[in-house]
Amino acid sequence: MDDAKLSELAAFAAVARLRSFRAAAALRGVSRSTLSDAVRRLEAHLGVRLLNRTTRSVTPTEPGAQLLERLTPAMRDISEALDAVNDFRQSPMGTLRLNVPWAAAGLILPPIVAGFLKAYPGVTLEVTSEENTIDVLAAGFDAGIRYDERVERDMIAVQIGPRSQRFATAASPHYLSKHGRPKNPRDLLDHVCIRHRFPSGAMLPWEFERNGKTIRITPSGPLITNQIELELGAAIGGLGVIYGFEAWLAPAFKSATLEPLLKHWWQDFSGPVLYYPSRRHMPAPLRAFVDYVKKPKTGSVENIDSSDNIS
Repeated sequence: MDDAKLSELAAFAAVARLRSFRAAAALRGVSRSTLSDAVRRLEAHLGVRLLNRTTRSVTPTEPGAQLLERLTPAMRDISEALDAVNDFRQSPMGTLRLNVPWAAAGLILPPIVAGFLKAYPGVTLEVTSEENTIDVLAAGFDAGIRYDERVERDMIAVQIGPRSQRFATAASPHYLSKHGRPKNPRDLLDHVCIRHRFPSGAMLPWEFERNGKTIRITPSGPLITNQIELELGAAIGGLGVIYGFEAWLAPAFKSATLEPLLKHWWQDFSGPVLYYPSRRHMPAPLRAFVDYVKKPKTGSVENIDSSDNIS
């Protein structure tokens, strides 16, 4: 089998696993038309249709599903065999593909990525941000980052970033001068609040905890968005109260453009984990990344002690 046929099989496998030419093209770093042409050539060579295509979906046909089932372990073995060559290099080479939520992309990875890529110049890091929990291996990724409760128990999980994080509540001095400061989380029901909607469409309640007591509220306000930058800008501009990761709000606390509220009620939760499937042979770029995040670092993201203006 020549390289062209192997490339066509890899293109088909990516599209069939992800059920999307667009997603497969983004993962492989090629155009949709390149993938489409490769799959068409493979179908012409085999004399059967492998994928059913509509404007809304891409699904394997019966022969396509059977081919994918046989190809998946075979291509994994090929990948592992090629990657084993990395053991003979002083520094690993290859591509590491991570699937992470937006919060991890913005808060956890920035202090890690530059140092890792400087330490391993032969590695290329591809990061895709999305909120849904996925089968990272089936989707073509080497590993993912999520919080413990969203990680399947058959995965290997390694702590990455801070061991503990907090949700914080804040408002601008201008807003507080007009509306006053809440003394209890339930007071927020009488305040203007800025809500965050996740890509899944969910808007989670705001949770507060103190002395073993948990309070959940569903506040209201004129702005609902999935853009944290817009939420921060609106809060700093005096629109209302914001609730989110403490690390997102820390720069505004430092500049005094936002003041922390109800800090004694801020809820702690476990930090995120790097997770990946157990394999006989871990790809060298992933092994290097796991080793790197396990090493103690200085300057990691921690809870910010905003002791001023605490209510």
